This record gives sequence, structure tokens and C-alpha cells, in this order.
Amino acid sequence: MNKKIIAGLVLTLFMSFPVYACTVIVAGKKATKDGSVIVSHSDAGPDCRVHIVPGQKFKEGALCPVYWGMVESGRPLGDYGDTLGFIPQVRETYTYFQSAYPQMNEHQLAIAESTTSQREELKLDLESCKQIMTIEQAQAFALQRCKTAREALDLITYLLETYGFRPSCVGESEDLVIADPNEAWVLEVFSVGNGWEPESGKPGAIWAAQRVPDDHVLMIPNWSIIREIHIEDTANFRASSNYMQEAIDRGWYDTESGKAFIWQDVYSPLPREWATSRFWLFYSQVAPNLKEWPDRNTKDPFAGDEQYIQYVEPLSIYPFSVKPEEKISVQDVMDFQRSTFEGTIYDKENAPVWYYPNDKGELVKSAHATPFPTKDMRKVLGINMRRNVARARGEYGMIAQLRSWLPDALGGIYWLYVDNAYTSAYVPMYAGVTELDESFKTYDPNEFSDNSYRWAVDFVDNLLYLRWQDAVKDLHEARDPMEQAFFDEQEKVDQNFMKLYEKKPEKAIQYLTELTIERQRQALKLFQGLRIKLITKYTNNKQGI
Repeated sequence: MNKKIIAGLVLTLFMSFPVYACTVIVAGKKATKDGSVIVSHSDAGPDCRVHIVPGQKFKEGALCPVYWGMVESGRPLGDYGDTLGFIPQVRETYTYFQSAYPQMNEHQLAIAESTTSQREELKLDLESCKQIMTIEQAQAFALQRCKTAREALDLITYLLETYGFRPSCVGESEDLVIADPNEAWVLEVFSVGNGWEPESGKPGAIWAAQRVPDDHVLMIPNWSIIREIHIEDTANFRASSNYMQEAIDRGWYDTESGKAFIWQDVYSPLPREWATSRFWLFYSQVAPNLKEWPDRNTKDPFAGDEQYIQYVEPLSIYPFSVKPEEKISVQDVMDFQRSTFEGTIYDKENAPVWYYPNDKGELVKSAHATPFPTKDMRKVLGINMRRNVARARGEYGMIAQLRSWLPDALGGIYWLYVDNAYTSAYVPMYAGVTELDESFKTYDPNEFSDNSYRWAVDFVDNLLYLRWQDAVKDLHEARDPMEQAFFDEQEKVDQNFMKLYEKKPEKAIQYLTELTIERQRQALKLFQGLRIKLITKYTNNKQGI
């Protein structure tokens, strides 16, 4: 591949990615209110378009391309970038949802991704390295070829070892959560650095995997979460043959030290606050009585400065996973994905600069106060931005709800939002659908389209800045009932599908497909209507300019 092309692609990825913005939440089937396995991924890659790739059959001996650039936006739908190499094709593939990071297939196999940090010595020179397998390409292969989480774990790690792990997001390591209706596994992957040769017989990646206990939940905030690896416990742990040896050879771990080998500490650099703040927020909410967590809750707008004198907690206080004090639901995950650290010292909607004295000398909050101050707003107002869970400069995200007691076509629900989770609506799609509305497959960041769900949401997101405190209430008034109706109707949807499925399965699939398209069009229409309402109510002609 031409070096100039590689350099250009790398620059594009660096400039367009929402760096360190992907939060993953996972819940085992005994930790959820309805018994489903839940896996989620917020703020994914630039290509927020989602389309269905149908399963296919291939001749024996066929080859399959390995792409570079799958996460990028701006290409025609179905163009996944340049070809770095080929691997053997299988005789038959499964249908799956394709986006920047492909995330669910027809068998309720779902995969979430979060870019993590790795030591500088492990990073690659993309112009000279021999590694060709990105994490998103490995995800796509797994969704095409696997039905269960363990099958996918085996395939992905084989691909990364054999063809070499090639980071596509700012040169960093990756975490995946691979889930099916019965279980979930966390897979963490680090690079092996430059100099690796495919013919060497050595693994082209350093990886470890740990099973999520069925009654536990966890959160990945762009940081490694696996700690001690009990490799003999194959029911709960897996690792590459070099998982410890690489650290020994590089002088990062001394077997004679008497200290335990802590994977998280050995391969990651010093922790960063955009990770620890999310660790704190999640575990202090789902297990508030587990231990004495740092006290970072406050309603005082002037307490924000306390973040600079807070004790910095060690990563060791945060578990790999925890049994939640109350079982969680899809709606709970949505709420966390929409978090702006409200009510904490990190809450930028409550920064003191938003307050001014009224005629009585009382401090009142400006109607323009927003949890997402823009770069220029932060400079003018002196707000030091902290990384929220929800991102105004987002791309898309999902929650996969995997239900073992139903046929796969109905059991897997793929809840998708685009742009900013805080302002967007989650729209459900089902694992068995065969088509999606055109508005969910349409988005060019450089050209507005009236038939693009992403542009419709982004339009409203921008109009909120006209008068945020009031306009966001209009958003909730319109959006929240639609989302709630999706949940309220689910039991009826299940019943309707099963009646059709028992007689004519193809009719049941048609029913789900038509329902999904109808709801997608409903969401598009809702945001198109909201933009008219917001500009009418909050035009600057009514703001005393």
C-alpha cells in the first residue's frame, strides 16, 4: 500500500475520531431486570450510518479482503476502505449490522468496543509494520462467522495473533466486550510493537480475556480493567501465550519480585482522569455501599474547583466487575450513556460562570447554561472542560439487549442513537430485520441532507444552544414519550411476532422489518418537527438582541 495513502488515512483517523470517548457498559443475565444480557457502546467511530450486510455463500478456496478505513465517514455505503491483505473466506456468512464498528448479527452475537491506552513502546509505525488486522475488521469477521461469544473470542484472537493487531484509533490498544444471550467476555488487546513478522510464529498481539460473572455489571472508560489473570481457570480466563513473557522481556515485570502480575498495571501507562472519573461515577452509582467512594457529589456551583484538590485514587479501588445493589435495565444504561456528571464537581452545566445576580441580588442560572460548552465558549467563559459520558461531538452508540428465551430474530434488540446520546433518541432494531429506513443509512458530514437521521438530530442539538435550559425541556417533552412507547409496546411486539412465527416465519420477519422502518421514520419526523418548534420559540429575534 502506498505510504502517502497510509499517512493520509492515519491523519484522517486522528482528526476525525472522538478520542477516548467510548464508554462500554455490560450486565450479565442475572444482573438485569428482565434476564437479558446487556452490552453497550457509546460514542463510536465517525461512520454513524448503519446498514444490513446479508449473509452470503462462497465457493471453496475463496479469499476475503482485510480492510483499512472501515470506521471512516465520507465513503459510499459499502466501501470499507483500502485492502491490506486477504484471509481465507468461509463457505457461508451470517447477516449483521455494519457501521463504523459492526456490533450485532442475526444470532444475537453482539460486540462493543472501547479504545484504551498502551505503553509507547508497543505502538506501531504504520508505514513499515506488517500487522494488518484492525479491531473493527476482526469484529466484522466474527459477526459474519460466529454464533456465540466463545466462538467469536476464539476467532478474533486467532485473527489478531495470526495477522497482527493494527490499531486504527490514535495508535492505541483496544477493549472488546463480546456477548451472546447467555454470557459476556471482556477481551483486551495490546500491540506487540514494530518488528513483528507474520512468518515468525510469534503472536501478533498481546491479549487477555475475562468472563463477566452472570450476576455482575462493569464499565470500561477507555481503560484496561483486567487485573490478575488466573490462566488455569479456563472457564473464566484466556490469554495469549506471550501475555506475561512480553512484559518480562521488556523489563516491565520481574518474576523474582514476589509481586503479583497485574495486567492492567503492566501494559497501561499512568491512569488519566477522563477514565478514573467515569470509573468513580459508575461504581459509586451501581454499588454505592461497596466501599467508601471519593465524595464528588455537590450542588454548589463553586465546588467545582475542588476537583483540583481531590485525592487521586488508585485504580485498584475499582473492581473488574461488581454485583449491583439493584438489577439494571436498558433504560438505566441509557441514563448513564446520557450522563453529564450532573450533581458532581465535574458538572459544567453548573459552573459558577453561568450564574448572575437578579434584581434581588440572588444568584440565578443563565438560560444558556449547557453541559456541552463549545471550545470557544470555554475560552471566553473560562470553563475547563472535563470529559462527560455523553458527548456533544459524538458519532453514534448502541445498547444490545440479548434475550435467550426468544428466537434470535426477535430476541436481539439493537438500540441505536446517533450524534449525542443526551439529545438523540434511541430507536430499536431487531436482529432479524432485513432492511432499514434510508435515513439511517444516509450521512455526509460535509453536506446536509434532509433525509438523514443524523443530520436531523444534529440540527436540533445545535438549536438547543439558542436557549438551552428551556429548549431541552421541549426536547424531552417530544422525545421521551416516543422512547417510552417503544418499551411499553415490547410485550405486544413479542406476542405478535410469535403468533406469526409459528405459522409463517418469513411473515414474522417482515413484521419486524416494517415495524423497525416505521419507528425510524417516526424518529426522523420527530426531530424534523422539533427544529421548527425550537427556531420558532427561541429565534434570536425574541432574545432582546
